[in-house]
Amino acid sequence: MNQVAAPVLFEELTAANGRRIGIATLASEKTLHAISLEMVSLLTPQLQRWQADPDVAMVLLQAQGEKAFCAGGDLQQLYRSMREHHASPEREDIRANHYAAEFFEQEYRLDYLIHSFAKPILCWGHGIVMGGGIGLMAGCSHRVVTEKSRLAMPEITIGLYPDVGGSWFLARMPGKTGVFLALTGANLNANDALFAGLADYRVAQSAKQSVIDALLQQPWGQGRDAELLDRVLAAAQGASVQEGAAVFAPSNLRTHYDQIEALCRQPSLPEIVDGILALQTDDPWLTKAMATLRAGSPGSAWLGYALQKRVRPLSLAEVFRLEFVVSLHCAARPDFVEGIRALIIEKDQKPQWNPASLGAATPEWVEGFFADPWSPDQHPLADLAA
Repeated sequence: MNQVAAPVLFEELTAANGRRIGIATLASEKTLHAISLEMVSLLTPQLQRWQADPDVAMVLLQAQGEKAFCAGGDLQQLYRSMREHHASPEREDIRANHYAAEFFEQEYRLDYLIHSFAKPILCWGHGIVMGGGIGLMAGCSHRVVTEKSRLAMPEITIGLYPDVGGSWFLARMPGKTGVFLALTGANLNANDALFAGLADYRVAQSAKQSVIDALLQQPWGQGRDAELLDRVLAAAQGASVQEGAAVFAPSNLRTHYDQIEALCRQPSLPEIVDGILALQTDDPWLTKAMATLRAGSPGSAWLGYALQKRVRPLSLAEVFRLEFVVSLHCAARPDFVEGIRALIIEKDQKPQWNPASLGAATPEWVEGFFADPWSPDQHPLADLAA
């Protein structure tokens, strides 16, 4: 009987001084390592064990293959659970979709664990890093992008919003770039990721093994493990540039920063959207961003915009608790399931959004996504640190 391979593989490498490096490898290449509940259930306890083990100096989070680190969330089972929930007598109760509640709770717990991890975590973000993949990467203490890295938060295309802490890190990007990215799902290259604060180092993919070799020679365990990792990555970044090991395209986000600022500092979302869609440009990056916004869910645009305003005074734990409620409302309403149907299940590329326009979404409609059915002490993520 063929044994089904685990979607995450774990190993440990022993450094020259006896300390160990934990390595977690996403291993579902067919799905571009789309994060599933099974993957989360494997990653979380292993990271907790490594965090508690005094002989483990650091963790490397990576993926098999050359195409992707993680292309988002595994939406197939989520789609089925939403269909069942919408057809049930309990469709008005966001808590009744038990699969969605478990999926988002466990995914957000894992993301929060990574953000608050007590040891250095190096994420090697090679290839496609989207949605839930950025959720894994964003909280790592050390984040590497390569010449092939392509990052995005394209949830507007499936009727969701930039979750997995996206409300928090998009709101902290330079100027109003986070608003632009939430609305357009624009692709980011390595230099974009550095500019936006989603990555810390750009290193040629061909240098990865030499980075690992250098890590194994470090004198771990003297209270400066993060500094040692920084030095290795800084050296690899410098070598990648000096030796011409890779060509890193210029940052589109930096190039168009002033234009994005002028557009996204308009006083209302409809004015921002109208301004973006009225751009006269033949720039391919901007043109693609405009097309994504035009085809995307108006409800998702409102949510992404409203959340970035709402989360500014909140802690990261509070943001995850808020996103959990909003995500379950998305699962209970029509756009999320319709977006997955049109883009992933039936692939007709013709989602019927509801509301169909920004103007059709009232303030009361938007506010409904924040209605929390739990008291603060009963919230499923109540135990996350404040």
